[in-house]
Amino acid sequence: MSHGLLLGKFMPPHAGHVYLANFASRFASELTIVVGTLAREPIPGALRFQWMRRLFPHARVLHLEDENPQDPSEHPDFWNIWRESLQRIVGRPVDYVFASEPYGARLAAELSAKFIPVDLERTALSVSGTAIRADPLAHFDLLPPPVRPYFARRVSIFGPESTGKSTLARNLAEHFRTVHVPEFARTWLTQRGGEVAPEDMPIIARGQAAAEDALAEEANRVGFTDTDPLATCVWSETLFGAVAPEVRSVADARTYDLTLLLDVDVPWVPDLVRYLPDDRRGFFLRCQAALETAGRRTQVLRGSFEARTHAAIEAVEAMLTMPRVP
Repeated sequence: MSHGLLLGKFMPPHAGHVYLANFASRFASELTIVVGTLAREPIPGALRFQWMRRLFPHARVLHLEDENPQDPSEHPDFWNIWRESLQRIVGRPVDYVFASEPYGARLAAELSAKFIPVDLERTALSVSGTAIRADPLAHFDLLPPPVRPYFARRVSIFGPESTGKSTLARNLAEHFRTVHVPEFARTWLTQRGGEVAPEDMPIIARGQAAAEDALAEEANRVGFTDTDPLATCVWSETLFGAVAPEVRSVADARTYDLTLLLDVDVPWVPDLVRYLPDDRRGFFLRCQAALETAGRRTQVLRGSFEARTHAAIEAVEAMLTMPRVP
């Protein structure tokens, strides 16, 4: 049984890493992948470790958190330090070291293993983690599905009833060739005959968050959601005079790069699960206040449905060129 070793930062994992790991797993009988991370790096090490475990369940994936030097120029004992770290964490002899960088030859020698170079010239896949971190949306197709939600932008479509949120979410998803998350509250309340009670609010908030996360890996650069858990807070306060801590906690944990707030200057269309037809303006103002308190980047949409769609597309396109919301 041959044992191969693959060492990397995987910051983030990308198509080149997938090719390298798949090559290694087909070359060696057993593969150990060591994810080496530093506390100061921009993408959390624990997250990269989780990504690699999901991507390569057939391999033994280990997380090395030693604060080792990153270049031989940084420390005279660079190679000794790395040899000791790897021998300690791997815990068994290594037959092959796989790498797409020349350093693999020296690393293999330190571990008394053979170096197997993989696509050193980048002819199979031309990609680098540095380029992806600099502009992840431009290289989105090179990110494996588990990694995409970290970089994809999220847009919430927010506001009172009967303002075109669901239609706008579908239209935007079609325009940007991506996915949209339906409103979970509609699904939940429809099967209950439209009746709503305080105990529904935590279920609605958790259901909306779960729906967003369940579709996150399918998003193409940006994903749209028809409302979000902060709206559940506004509804809970409006209908019942209070917000349960669980509902608030779910809402506070969510982040969005842009919120499109729809005004009430379009006709009301009644249905089973639409509420407060006579308080649409008041509800809009409460939504606006909640978004301001949450510090959300918000664009108000007014006018005809066609005008709203056009303005929404412009707002999303502008957001995609802006730095990520902290």
